[in-house]
Amino acid sequence: MKKIPKLIFSKLPYALLLGGLLGNSAFAELNSSLDANTEAQKTDSHHSLSSIEADEKGWLNYIPKIVDSTPTIFPGQSDQDIVPPTQTTEDQTWADKKQKKLSDWVDRTANKMDGWFGETDPARPATATLRILVDNQWNKHDGYDVNPRIRGKIKLPTLENRLSVVFGDDSLDDEIANNIAISNNHSDGDPNKRINGKQIRDDNSSVALRWSQLSKRLPFDVDADLGIRSGDDVYARLKAQKDWSLGNDFTFHAEQIYRYGIDSENYLRTNLELTHARPNQPFISNRFYLTYADEQDDDLTWDNRTYRQHQFFKNNRFNYGIYTGGYYNNNDLKLNSWGPFISWRQPVWREWFYVQGDLNYFNDRREDHSHFPSALVRLEALF
Repeated sequence: MKKIPKLIFSKLPYALLLGGLLGNSAFAELNSSLDANTEAQKTDSHHSLSSIEADEKGWLNYIPKIVDSTPTIFPGQSDQDIVPPTQTTEDQTWADKKQKKLSDWVDRTANKMDGWFGETDPARPATATLRILVDNQWNKHDGYDVNPRIRGKIKLPTLENRLSVVFGDDSLDDEIANNIAISNNHSDGDPNKRINGKQIRDDNSSVALRWSQLSKRLPFDVDADLGIRSGDDVYARLKAQKDWSLGNDFTFHAEQIYRYGIDSENYLRTNLELTHARPNQPFISNRFYLTYADEQDDDLTWDNRTYRQHQFFKNNRFNYGIYTGGYYNNNDLKLNSWGPFISWRQPVWREWFYVQGDLNYFNDRREDHSHFPSALVRLEALF
């Protein structure tokens, strides 16, 4: 597991081929359309991308047409509120008062920290966000597992909004924005042990300084972290990301994360997302993740989710699709797990409290498990 440079750069293209297939096809189709528009009056003796007519579509552009032609029983998109705004409920109940008290304390702490670096501006106060999550997971093979998690961020405007403090479970930041699946990266696999106190403390003890927008000259956004995680693992982390508009309502998003820790050593993760979204309509998307870590047994692991997403009211999310995942070892690429999934997320009772439920039907070839149901429920409070 120590031969990271040779391993990553020699084997990564093969695994990336799986997740990049849709993205590369989208780029090819975009170039095809552009060339066709500019060369519409020209003829060519051989077939090539530059000679395709503007109205000729590739296979990628037929996917939305197929989805559109499929009958649906679901209602249309909506952004209607189903819970009252926080400003009108903050003094109504004991829970509302506690939420407001904690939110105010977080903001006061942020402003106090901001004052350490210079004179604060009342017109530009420091801001803070805090997420408290409880993930519950069950399946017949691993039993029931509870995983409390916390993640916070404090922005310091005195330092031109480029420096912030992040703390809690840093694996939440490895997930792509608006991640649709509840992840449980630290399950101990012991059916008789629902809560691993030491693991929970280690997972939530990360704290780091984050520099954002390192250079406006770079063609992508870059964040850099320097901190400590899992108690005594001093680490540095870089995250680069960029979005592309591909035309025909397609967008492509890419993230590359690299972290090096004194104890955990090398960790790399690639997140790729290809989305087709029209205004006020359900969208379809494909997300691909590739992970290398010195701490994991496999050379590489990969996951892919192809899904459709609806929104029936404000801050609601309803997803359904197909998952595939596997690993790459010793020049051998394996599909280990696949199956359908469904996910639902919505605010409950208040704007600041969310419930998400995931239902999966996957197999696990490595453990010799045929398809079996698993259920995950996330309770999340925002401050």
